[in-house]
Amino acid sequence: MYETHTAVVGTVITNPVKRSTTAGEEVISFRMASNARRFDQATGEWTDGGTLYLSVNCWRRLVDGVAASLMKGDPIVAYGQLRTAEYTTKEGVERSDLEMRASAVGPDLARCVAKLERGQRVPAQNQDEVVEEERPEEELEAVAG
Repeated sequence: MYETHTAVVGTVITNPVKRSTTAGEEVISFRMASNARRFDQATGEWTDGGTLYLSVNCWRRLVDGVAASLMKGDPIVAYGQLRTAEYTTKEGVERSDLEMRASAVGPDLARCVAKLERGQRVPAQNQDEVVEEERPEEELEAVAG
């Protein structure tokens, strides 16, 4: 099996859908589009190039974060392993689709503003482990600006 990892900057074009596999694992999937835009110096305007469409599948810890954070229209950056899925439609037509098994998904902060909600931190179990301290909410807001 090949392993091609890449980052794709684009827009969520379908609302994420959560489902469970027969093995009981949860997965959340959505489609995204990445548009190429180029500045045409001759005309002084931006022109649209081609569009890359792909399905993004998120597993394990990503499921809850994506479910709580993303919806259709959101600008995102997705990073993961690209694969080609080949299938036959109900009409018997052979098709292929580009899929990403995401290992990280987040907002594209060049096109939106996001407020982080950090989860609970688990205290260290022994003296050798380092514990990150929780900052008071006021301090977090001051740091964020």
